[in-house]
Amino acid sequence: MCKLKGKIWIDTNQGTFLGYGRLILLQKIKETGSISESARALNMSYKKAWKLIESINKQAPSPLVITQIGGKKGGGTKLTPFGEKLLSKFQQIYKDFQELLDRETKE
Repeated sequence: MCKLKGKIWIDTNQGTFLGYGRLILLQKIKETGSISESARALNMSYKKAWKLIESINKQAPSPLVITQIGGKKGGGTKLTPFGEKLLSKFQQIYKDFQELLDRETKE
């Protein structure tokens, strides 16, 4: 049986802004509140995760991810409200795209 497959991503004039891998990284950051935990969960180096986050934040009109340095309550990483909104929207676009591919495969 054949199955249509495809990838979807958002580019800017600076390169890839958001794609499936970056989507998964943002989801993990939302879940864990930690870049290092997210990178470990995805079998990715901390350095690579950090570079992806820097790239995303640099290309966005406002940051998607913010970090807090240690202190009494410790550090952490979280998505901004804009990051949450964009993550949700891209998840929906990705889901719709996969459904389109599934429908077309059946035809």
